[in-house]
Order: sequence, then C-alpha cells, then structure tokens
Amino acid sequence: MGQGRQGSGVPLPEQWGELPGTAGRQTRGNAGASGLEARRAEVPRGAARPRTIGVVAPFLSGAFWGPTLIGIHEAAQQRGHRTLVLRGTPSEVQAPSLAREQVDGWIVIIEYGGLEAFVRAGVPLITLGARPADIACPAVLPDNHGGIRNAVRHLIEHGHRRIAFVGNFDAYDVRERRDAYKDTLAEAGIPVDPDLVIPCDNNMYSGGRDAAPALLARLPACTAAVFGTDKNALGMMSELKAAGVRIPEDLAIIGFDDVVEAQSADPPLTTVRQRFEMMGSAACDLMASMIAGEDFPPEGVRTTNALIQRSSCGCNVIQNFLDAEDAAPEEDAGGVLARQMVELLMLPRPLPPDTPPTAVWPAVTRVIEMYFSVLRGTAPAPAAELERAYRQAVDITLDLGALLATARLLGQLPERRRAPLDAAARRRLEDFLELARLAIARVRLEAETRYVQQLGVLARTNYEVSFALLGGTEQEYRSLSWLETTTVVWSCLALWEDPAARTELVVAGAYSRDGSPVPPDGSRCRREAFPPAEMLPPSATDGTYMVMLLPIRSARRDWGILALVGPAIVAMTGDEGTVAIWGTLLGAALERDALLESLSGQHADLQKAFAIERALSETVRELGCPLIPLLPGVLLVPLIGMIDGGRAQQVLEKVAEGVSRHEALFVLLDLTGVPFVDAQVAHTLGMTSRAAAMLGARVYLVGVRPDIAQSLVGVDLGALATFSSLSAALRELAPAGERARKARRGAR
Repeated sequence: MGQGRQGSGVPLPEQWGELPGTAGRQTRGNAGASGLEARRAEVPRGAARPRTIGVVAPFLSGAFWGPTLIGIHEAAQQRGHRTLVLRGTPSEVQAPSLAREQVDGWIVIIEYGGLEAFVRAGVPLITLGARPADIACPAVLPDNHGGIRNAVRHLIEHGHRRIAFVGNFDAYDVRERRDAYKDTLAEAGIPVDPDLVIPCDNNMYSGGRDAAPALLARLPACTAAVFGTDKNALGMMSELKAAGVRIPEDLAIIGFDDVVEAQSADPPLTTVRQRFEMMGSAACDLMASMIAGEDFPPEGVRTTNALIQRSSCGCNVIQNFLDAEDAAPEEDAGGVLARQMVELLMLPRPLPPDTPPTAVWPAVTRVIEMYFSVLRGTAPAPAAELERAYRQAVDITLDLGALLATARLLGQLPERRRAPLDAAARRRLEDFLELARLAIARVRLEAETRYVQQLGVLARTNYEVSFALLGGTEQEYRSLSWLETTTVVWSCLALWEDPAARTELVVAGAYSRDGSPVPPDGSRCRREAFPPAEMLPPSATDGTYMVMLLPIRSARRDWGILALVGPAIVAMTGDEGTVAIWGTLLGAALERDALLESLSGQHADLQKAFAIERALSETVRELGCPLIPLLPGVLLVPLIGMIDGGRAQQVLEKVAEGVSRHEALFVLLDLTGVPFVDAQVAHTLGMTSRAAAMLGARVYLVGVRPDIAQSLVGVDLGALATFSSLSAALRELAPAGERARKARRGAR
C-alpha cells in the first residue's frame, strides 16, 4: 500500500501543518450546519445512528487511494464514528443525495465533478488532495511546496543547475509542485528554462515513458530532474536506461510520493515521502470537528512530508550515516548503539530525543546483548531469538539496505572504537554477523512470502468471483452467494426501479455471513436512505468495518448499487482494484442476462412473424394463380403482375392439377394484367400447353397485347393458341363447353 502505511495517526495540531498566512486563524465549525440539523431531524426517534463520515472517491485502491481510505477509517474508529465510502465522482454517485440520511459530513477526494450539489444542499464538506477553484471549503493537501523545495535544494547542493520538472499539469497537486520548483530555482538565482518543464499525459508509469523522448532531447545539458509523481519517474527511468543514460551519473532523479516500488527500483528512487494515511486521518479529524461544531481551520490543513534520499540522486544515505556516527562510549555503549540502529531503520527521520529506542524496536536491546555476549565469548547467539528480534525490525521498514546496515554498524564498532579483536573474537563476530544477515534475509523473505500469499488469495478470489458472475445463473449472482469466497460479511444489491430517474432502489439480492438481518428481495428503499440503517450489521454500525457503496454500471445502463461491509476490503485490493472488478463483472452479468432476455423475446416474435408470413405466403400462392371454373370444361386462370421463373413454374403445376381435377377441355390463361413476358416465361407457358395437351385439354392465351406479342415472336409455343379478349374466347368456347357438358351427362 505504499509508505503511507508507516506509523499511526498523530492528534490534531501536531499532525497538521499550517497553511501560509493562516497561523492562529480559527473559525467556528458551522459550515453546512443547517443542512446537518435538517438531516438529523429525518432520523427516526430512538434510532441510535452513529455519526458517519461519508467519503466520495473515484478509486478504492492503489498507492494513494487505499492508504488514504484506511487513514480516514482508522481515525473514525478512534472517535467512535462510522465510515461510508461511495466509489465514483460526486455526479456519478448522485452525492450527496445517495445515502444522505446516513451521512453527517462528506470528504470528496480528487475528482470534483458535481461538487456544486454539496454546496446547494448545505452539507459539511471537505476536499482531499486538491482544492476546487470555484468552491470555498476546507481542503486537506500535502505540503507540495515544501516537499519540492527540499527536493530542488537537494539537487542544487549536489551542484546541479540545469534541473527539469516532469509531471501531469492537469492534476492540481502537480501544478502546485511545478510552481514550487520554479519558486525554488528563482530563490537560488537560477533562471527557469521553459524547455525544462516537460508535461506528461497522466500520473502513471505510461506518462513517464511517453515523456522520455522530450527529456532525452535535453540531455546532456540537463543533469537532473524532479518528477511530479514516483510513477512518472519510474516509468521514465526504464526508458532512460534503455537509451544508455546512467542514473545518477548522467541524470539525477527525484520523485514524489514514495510508493513501494521506489525502494526496489534500479537504482532506488530518491523521493518526497507522503504519508497518505496521515492525509486521511487529518481529513477525518477535520470533518469530525466540523460536524461537532468545534473550531477548525477555515482553509484546511497541509500534511508534512520528508525527502527520502536514495541512490537515484547520487546519495548513499546509509553509508553517510555510518560514516558520521561516532562510536559509543564504553559506559553507555548499549544505549547509544540501540539508538543508532533504530535511526538506521527510520532514515531519514531522526528518532526524537525523548523517545527510547525500545519504543520503536522493543527487541533492539536484546540484539545488542547477544552481540556483546558473542564478543566476550560468554554465550553464542540463539538463531531463533535473533530472527524474532529482526521480525520486529521488518515491521518498521522493509528496506533491505537499512536492515543489513544494522549488521554493518555492529561489525564496524570495534574498529571505530579502536579496540582490535583477537582472532578468536574476530571469528565469533563474523559468525554472529553472518547469523544476523541470515536472520534478516529469512524474515525479509517471510514478509515477501506473506505478500505473495496475499496476492495468491486475491487471484483465487478474483477467479472464483469472476467464474461465478460470468458463468453462473442469474439466481446465483443476484443472491450474492459468490461473496462467500471473499472477506465480505454483509452485502445488499439494489437496482434502480427507474434507471432514468434513479430515485428509488429495489432490493434484488442480499448476503449475510454473520447472521445479521438483510432486506427482503423486492423491498424498496429511497436513494437517500440506502443502505437501510436498521439492516446494517453491528460491525458496520459500531464503525468496525467501513460501508462501501459500489455503483453497478455497464456500457448501456446504470443498474444500481452494491453495498458491501467487511474487513480488509480496501487493504486487499492493491493496484488491481478488486472491488471495482466485482462491480464491473456484476454489471456485465446483468447486461448479459438483459440481452439474453431481449434476444429470447425477439426470437419468439420472429417465430410468430414467420408463422404469419408462411400463412400469408400460402395465401399469396393461391391468389397468385387462381383456378376459376368459368364454363363446363373451361378453366380461367387470370394472371396479374410480374411473372418470373418461379411463378411460371407455379402456373404449370396449378394448370396441370386443375385440368385433372375439373376435367377441363380448355384452359384460358388471361395475360391482361401481366406487364411483361420474357423468353424464359414464354418457354414455361409452352411447357404448360404441352402438359395440358397430354391431359386432354388445350391452353389458350387471352388478352395478348401488341408488346407481349412482340416478345413472343420466335418463341416455340407449340399448340398454344390465343384470343384477343376474354369475351372472344367465351363466344368461341361456350358451344363447345355445352357439348362437353352434355356428353358427360350422357355418359352417366
């Protein structure tokens, strides 16, 4: 989670720095008081709802977001308050409307789209990480100016004069850092070169990588660079090394944040360490003062930071420390040595004079006792006990160089005290130092193993959740049974009754691991009252666990809200954003089933339409070649419209069938309504005539116009005869028809 995890929160003024020009200025915390009192009046009498700090954050995990949320939550726990976190921007989650009846004051982190709604509602409001330009409210910010000032001055002390600044200037805090860079150069009498102010597209690794060509073009005249974020610096370092740039020999680099990767970079990255948990704790304390009506700084607070010197700027802090420290006097060797060992682990922060080393590393005195026992030859060092002692040291820092430096300090002590050892003592010392280094390696490996195991658990959890959401049934994922593989103890899925209005939620599923009651499926809840306070588990009501509201969206729809309560939800997510992945997968599952339902409905409609079309086709087929017994022995077949090859074949089949069924002697094919007859159709008509002749009937064409006659010239129509009109055909065939009728009657 980054170096922000080090140390716990410190009470209010020590933890907060002062804003320039605000020393001693205080105001009564009445911002948004009327809105707060109005919301308190909405809570039913007898409902013992704890004070709740609402947090709106676009992300829940990562080097900044995770520790910040943890800092807010831990500070709220200490005060007996509850934490409710909404993932998204204010406009995306409809804050402060969503959960309005649950929250007493809001902390909005970084993204401020829709912040005007808080102002209109008159609710207590703090921003964290940036200060909006057009809204007046307290802000909790890092000391960007002081941190960058220390970084630039450090590079100037190394002799650098051509110093670049690289960062994403769309970010408020990076703009503050850029301005501090310019101010510090000006204070040192160094002109600011605009060509050395290099923009990045974002605050991440890719932003640094993409900006590398611009910085490479300014080498070798530029000899040092300060970066707006560590991830920008780390992303660019890989590109610089690939281009043959030596760090720090050709270019000294300093970042800002002190993310975990800064320690293990090659070379380790010098950076300005922010304590993100301190920012979260400071924001919580400030909000608690506001909603309690206590005094608070009207402009907000700034949290302190420190320059962490590593190799990327050209420093060797550990060696400098070892070179600067004097040997402990004989009478207080143990006490001085203990302080030096603890300060090695805390570099670059000093151990306060009134703080005993054992308050930071309880087992340090036992390590020193074992060390002196080995030197005197009175007792060997127990390996297991040495490992237990260094297990405490790993809790102070994971920096392997600092851990190994404690062994180097012990190994150099005889020489620094000018007390040479005999061969036996030297051998015992080397054995002890080897044992110490082995203990350090083992406990450091244990820490890495635990981290890898946590990642393994996270990967398995994500796999099982993904499988359940993407491969399970609607009943399975709506019931939230897939949360059994996670640390969540209580959850509720509520979908918008009207996705356009988003005013009321309908419970679609709920889950409870600890037996706490859950709202029944189908129950309704206004967005202002969600999640139902009377249904939340005790672990959420008493502030043990934070309540997290996760919007469920897909590309086409805003589905609703997933409420989650459980331990380590934020702490376990890492940079992968596990909880956000759950929300995305759940939205995809809802979208998939909606599409399947829609497709099923469309399929049924298509089947119905096909049946209608087939019946209509049969009707059209019958109407397309009707057989009309016009006179005894005479069939009339009126043809209308275009006749293609398929319809001509139909005429052939219907005429043959009609002649047989009606014992016809004559068939009149009326072409009056046919606009055109081509050679293929004429050929089929000739075949119709020959088929009828084989059945004892004769076919006549009726209504042949001049244009049709011209198209039939040269076509073999066989015995096919013609009549100019239907009336002419009737005059000619009526007597013959009567004779045929009489003949059939006589035959009976």
